[in-house]
Amino acid sequence: MSQIKQIHIEDYDYPLPDEKIAKYPLTERDKSKLLIYRNGTVSESIFREITGYLPENALIVFNNTRVIRARLLFKKDSGAQIEIFCLEPVEPNDYALNFQSTGNCVWKCLTGNQKRWKSGVLSREIEIGGEKIILTAKKDSTHNQENRIIFEWTGNYTFAEVLEAAGILPIPPYLHRNTEQSDLQTYQTVYSKVKGSVAAPTAGLHFTPELLQELDNKGFQREEITLHVGAGTFKPVQTETIGEHEMHTEFFSVKGSVIEHLIRNLGKIVAVGTTSARTLESLYYLGCQLETQEADISTVRQWQPYKEGLPQISVNQALQNILLYLDSQNLQTLTAATQIIIAPGYEFKIVNMLITNFHQPRSTLLLLVSAFVKGDWRKIYDYALKRDFRFLSYGDSSLIFG
Repeated sequence: MSQIKQIHIEDYDYPLPDEKIAKYPLTERDKSKLLIYRNGTVSESIFREITGYLPENALIVFNNTRVIRARLLFKKDSGAQIEIFCLEPVEPNDYALNFQSTGNCVWKCLTGNQKRWKSGVLSREIEIGGEKIILTAKKDSTHNQENRIIFEWTGNYTFAEVLEAAGILPIPPYLHRNTEQSDLQTYQTVYSKVKGSVAAPTAGLHFTPELLQELDNKGFQREEITLHVGAGTFKPVQTETIGEHEMHTEFFSVKGSVIEHLIRNLGKIVAVGTTSARTLESLYYLGCQLETQEADISTVRQWQPYKEGLPQISVNQALQNILLYLDSQNLQTLTAATQIIIAPGYEFKIVNMLITNFHQPRSTLLLLVSAFVKGDWRKIYDYALKRDFRFLSYGDSSLIFG
């Protein structure tokens, strides 16, 4: 573990000119460029041709999370504008239950212009279905830069409806622009279903309904998991070594039927995006925890994969352990959280192929890509920069073979 913790983040830096960052998506999602990396060789195509590069009968795993309108703006009597950015639910702490709350709920939030809001209740009038209601926000407590915020509102509406009426869809800060009407559609995957993310799983933005149908017609298998992407995905590593960096925690859920499907298809699993990859790899370590008969399998900690003395069990056994656990608890879906950091030196257990966009310098996402290609990330990124690939969330994509 100590060797991995000593990785210097400056070794994962590269020049990214602003003109290489895609500020808007292409009109046709699947016309983006596709870089293919296999056996140390780089080539390119377009995304809609991806079925020609995937192995026969591959199992493709998508993250079906949906981005919520997480930014709420309030104005104090003084005229100061306060932004509240909803990160994750606290009371109720289940996403679905929280979104169905009526009258009040509590969220962990980031607050913009916090110095201008030291106490008191913020309020604003919003309109839902032609009815005007009052939404208020009150600080409950503060930890580091995060606040617990109590939201209350009039009318018999759910918090999901409140966010839909009052919130702003958050787009990545590096786009340096305000959210536009078009982003409400283009910053969601076409298969998004489960509300909870504050950032899109952007590798999936390239898929169209027609391309998904083509995958089915050609005999590829598809499954969905849910990982709610947090704001920490944009947080660069600001410490000298990655051992000093604290990873963000993200919540995920995987159905038992999906785990059964994984077991039947080990060796040919494609993760759509780093979020799907983090979820799938986390399953192995939850299965290892069950091997040691730990009752709590709620979280995969940041450094767990690198600890000495970890049970050496097969992927099959780890996944079977989860199925046995779900059966013993009479559950159909595993719900947990992951703080896992995947960095060079990590050995992938479940993911064999990765579809992913091009990530920011000095980011944990770039570390994950480097781990997947055994350190050969510069070859990929040099090629993409020289061949005018578009970078980051609205940019082009890659298919990487491990």
